[in-house]
Amino acid sequence: MFNLTPAAKNILIINGIIFLFTTNYVIEWFGLRYILSPDFKPYQFLTYMWIHAGIGHIFSNMFAVLVFGPILERVWGSRKFFIFYLITGVGAGALYSGVNFVENFNLENKVMRYTSQPSPESFRKLILDESKEYYNQLYDFINSYSENPESSQYIDESISIARSILEGKSNIPMVGASGAVFGILLAFAMLFPNMELYMLFFPFPIKAKYLVLGYGIYEVWSELNRMPGDNVAHLAHLGGMLIGYIILRYWKNKNGTYY
Repeated sequence: MFNLTPAAKNILIINGIIFLFTTNYVIEWFGLRYILSPDFKPYQFLTYMWIHAGIGHIFSNMFAVLVFGPILERVWGSRKFFIFYLITGVGAGALYSGVNFVENFNLENKVMRYTSQPSPESFRKLILDESKEYYNQLYDFINSYSENPESSQYIDESISIARSILEGKSNIPMVGASGAVFGILLAFAMLFPNMELYMLFFPFPIKAKYLVLGYGIYEVWSELNRMPGDNVAHLAHLGGMLIGYIILRYWKNKNGTYY
């Protein structure tokens, strides 16, 4: 059914083997950390993209490599395709880390200001600004805190919640090949924009350019409207698309084509 090419096959094999041996220890050491975290290591920019957390995670990423990778590899050749895969993956991680640094630096300053001068209103604002997806869960606590603004119990608990938000956003390792995969999707759409694709549970074919545009819009929406429990690195997905676009535009300017 699938005529695998050498680089795409090796990507699938490497990811599969690593997945079989992936433990929490592997994720903790080789996932991409916040760059100011004491657990951050430069090699994580490369290693994070070969690790997956769960069967659904690796299946979705590797299925995209299986479907779209061989087509691009036949056009570019194995070496160029593999380099593109690596650069989009590492570049997506780097862009994500840059945005993550700014967000976490600002969040750290806000949490420090809050812990020095806690109040119900400033706590409400902190949650709405930095963790609004959990506002409904904290609604009763915030109301009770507002009714008892001098309560040491509520003050201490609010400080604990604020610090846990900072810890949760700054110390969770990012893993997965999604940045590289979204780079592949972007490249496919640019090389074969009008190729019609049949999607599972979708009643009619859709052109590649519209499919990838839809994916991009969805990732932007998901990042701006995070739901509780959404730990997906949507910015890394968008970063992979951006890096892929930059590479292809460079090739276009240099060689006159995307090939």
